[in-house]
Amino acid sequence: MEYEKMLDRLYASLPESTKNHERFQMPAADSLRQGPKTIVRNFPQILKAINRGSKHICKFLAKETATATSIDDTGRLVLSGKFSNQQINDLIAGYTTQFVLCPECKKPDTKVIERQGVKVLKCEACGAIRSVKGL
Repeated sequence: MEYEKMLDRLYASLPESTKNHERFQMPAADSLRQGPKTIVRNFPQILKAINRGSKHICKFLAKETATATSIDDTGRLVLSGKFSNQQINDLIAGYTTQFVLCPECKKPDTKVIERQGVKVLKCEACGAIRSVKGL
């Protein structure tokens, strides 16, 4: 009984940032418009955060924006068209929800594997498996 009271006092004294159990932080897209193109300068950091290759996310962004996408020599993403930071962040968040985060535990510890000819998202944290379309 006394232990639980002490534990409650300890939790009450902790700052809010330490109470948050979310360890997955998606970097915000740092984009700029250059003529008719939009360039995402921190695309390599985004890829590292979501632990995915560039091929599939580029295909996803091209489909969602109905424009051409490419990766330049420095690893930056180039979108044909003018897009705001908010639009790009929303698209990447949609990709992350659909193809990166586990639908059960919401952790990013997933990988795409093939089971019986079907691509599935397997969570290494909780073991959940879900088929994914578009891979």
